[in-house]
Amino acid sequence: MGNEADGAEAGDTRKPRGINTRLAHIGHDPRSFHGFVNPPIARGSTVLFPDAGTMERRDQAYTYGTRGTPTHTALENAVNELEGSAGTILLPSGLAAVTIPLLAFAEAGGHALITDAIYNPTRRMADSLLKRFGMEVEYYDPVIGAGIERLMRPNTKIVFTEAPASNTFEMQDIPAIAAVARAHGAVTMMDNTYATPLFFKPLDHGVDISIHAATKYPAGHADILMGFVSANQRCWERLHDAHITLGCPAHPEDAYLVLRGLRTMGVRLERHQRSTLEVSRWLKGEKGVAQVLNPALPDDPHHALFARDFCGSTSVFSIVLDGTGDARRDKAKAHAFLDALKIFGLGYSWGGYESLAVHVWLGDRTVSRADYGGPVIRLQIGLEDVADLQEDLTKGLAAAARV
Repeated sequence: MGNEADGAEAGDTRKPRGINTRLAHIGHDPRSFHGFVNPPIARGSTVLFPDAGTMERRDQAYTYGTRGTPTHTALENAVNELEGSAGTILLPSGLAAVTIPLLAFAEAGGHALITDAIYNPTRRMADSLLKRFGMEVEYYDPVIGAGIERLMRPNTKIVFTEAPASNTFEMQDIPAIAAVARAHGAVTMMDNTYATPLFFKPLDHGVDISIHAATKYPAGHADILMGFVSANQRCWERLHDAHITLGCPAHPEDAYLVLRGLRTMGVRLERHQRSTLEVSRWLKGEKGVAQVLNPALPDDPHHALFARDFCGSTSVFSIVLDGTGDARRDKAKAHAFLDALKIFGLGYSWGGYESLAVHVWLGDRTVSRADYGGPVIRLQIGLEDVADLQEDLTKGLAAAARV
C-alpha cells in the first residue's frame, strides 16, 4: 500500500501525493482486514505453526510475540515509507531507541564520538553501559562540522549526532559529519526526534541510522512511550539482530496508537510550527528575555544550516532570562517564572498537544559548555491559542522580574 499511497507505482506518472495524504493511508491497507480503516491489534506471545517442518524453518511471517505482530508491521511499514529506510524497529521508549543501536554497533576497544549537546539520558547510557562494553567515548562540539575529521581514529566505530541540540538548539552540519564518518568506515547515528522525517530525512543526508522518540510527535498526546529506529541497507541486518537478541519489543497496543497518531502528525506539526514561530518572535521583544534560542528564526546564528537542511520547524526552543550575576538568584528567577505559569505545565518531554516549560540544566556539557548569562528555560508550544500562551508567559516574566 505504501507505493500506492505515494502515487509511485510502476508506470504511474501522477504527481506524488502530499504528505498529509500519505500519512492518512500508509502502513495498513483496509482491504487486508475486512475493510476496517485501522489495523487490528494483534496481542500475543505464542504463535502456532501448521506443521513441524514450518516450525523448524520458522518459515512464516510471525513466529513469536517478541519478533513482532501484524500491528507492529503496519507501523514499521509506515515509518519505512517516511524514512526511506531498509527497515525499522519499534521499541518501548525513546531512550531504548537510543540504547539499542549504540549497543548493536559497540565493540570492545572501539571509539565513539558523541555530540556534547546530547540528550542527557543518552550521555548517561554512553558513560556507563557503553564504556563497560569496552568503548571509549569522546564528546565533540556540536558545531564542529567537517572538522570532526581531526577526531576520527582507526577504531572509531560510531558517530552520534543530534540536531538541533538538546536544550540549546545549535545546529550540526549533518551531511558533512556523515561524509567524514562514512569515509572512515564508522556508522553515523542521528537522534532526529525534533524534526521527524517530515522535516528532515537523515538517511537522505548520509546518516546510517535514524532515531526517534515516537513518544513525541508521532504519538502526539503525552500518553505513550515508544521509540523508532530506522536503518539503511548497510546497517539494517545488524540493528535488527540486536533488537531480536535483546528482546525488547514495543507493545502492540502502543504501536496501534502511534500509527493512529501518525495520521494527524502533519496537521499537528503545521500548528506547532506556526504557533512556535509566533511565540518565539514575540518573546524576542519582551522585557526580561535576554535571548531566544531557535534556529528557525532568520537572525539565529544557526539559521543558515537549519534552512539549508530542514524544511520545517517544530514546537521546542529555549529562552534565556536576564541574568543577575548570581547563580542562586538566577535559579530563584527561573523558579519564579515557572511557578507563575498556569497554562504551561511543568514537565519533561514535548511533542504533545500541551504546552510545557522546564528549567534547563547544562552542567553535563564538557567541550561545548557556555555561559548564557542567565537561566535557560525550554518551552514546548502546544496546540493552545497563542494569545493565551503569550498572556501566561507574560505572567512568568513579570514574576521573574520581581526576584
